[in-house]
Amino acid sequence: CTCKSWSDLIGSSSFVSTQLHRNVTKHAHVYLLCLHHPHFERQNDNDDPYVVEELQWSLFSNETFEQFSELSHPLGSTDHYGIYGSSNGLVCISDEILNFDSPIHIWNPSVRKFRTPPMGTNNLKFAYVALQFGFHPGVNDYKAVRMIRTNKDTFAVEVYSLRTDSWKMIETIPPWLKCHWQHHTGTFFNGVAYHIIEKGPIFSIMSFDSSSEEFQEFIAPDAICNSLGLCMDVYKEHICLLFRYYGCEDECMQKYDLWVLREKRWKQLCPFVYPWNRCRAMGINIDNELLLQQKDY
Repeated sequence: CTCKSWSDLIGSSSFVSTQLHRNVTKHAHVYLLCLHHPHFERQNDNDDPYVVEELQWSLFSNETFEQFSELSHPLGSTDHYGIYGSSNGLVCISDEILNFDSPIHIWNPSVRKFRTPPMGTNNLKFAYVALQFGFHPGVNDYKAVRMIRTNKDTFAVEVYSLRTDSWKMIETIPPWLKCHWQHHTGTFFNGVAYHIIEKGPIFSIMSFDSSSEEFQEFIAPDAICNSLGLCMDVYKEHICLLFRYYGCEDECMQKYDLWVLREKRWKQLCPFVYPWNRCRAMGINIDNELLLQQKDY
């Protein structure tokens, strides 16, 4: 009787929501998910095109950066795979190079369970595919957003709902996306997929709400003129842009300029200044600290 009552309790949606809210507010059970070389050293000649690099996904401590656990593919595959978002312990994985028929798995490594969504309805071949995943608090559902674009400027968007286990094709595409543009990095925050896109000399942020199915465009600050050194993440509950292009007043220091999107307008904040060379931004962690990767040649 006790086991049954406890099972009913911890399996209820209210208990799950309360536990997730507690972990998020207390920043409990937070890990970094990183791709790395075994033993953290390159084992082969990177200039040899016939040698396949060995790479491994692992969880690392958010504070000490010590390795916590290796992650093997839930189906036992030894092929490289990509991670396209994580939220509340769920991880979205698929092929390292995405195609229209790439299988998608939504995986909980802690309990070693996963779900494989059905194939999407779009079968555009020879296309660029972008995939993002996350939680939408407004509808209490996990969403995957797949965007497909061909070299003929054909653009399609599909949204997967974990709750209904089904895909939905988005019929209405705004006119400003029906042109030639180049896609860069993206992120998923509060149910909205954000992408950096480049149209000629202009950089902008495309957003798509996976619930309301609304597209928006935000022109990037004029200072952003290059995709190199450009990174998008979340800073203090706002979408932000990090850009390393302009030198620091102190020649011994490096810097990342920082803008946040507030009320549909960009506001520049104080830059992140640091003393190390050969660093690139990995993103911003849950404590609003800049994470840097330092390359040791």
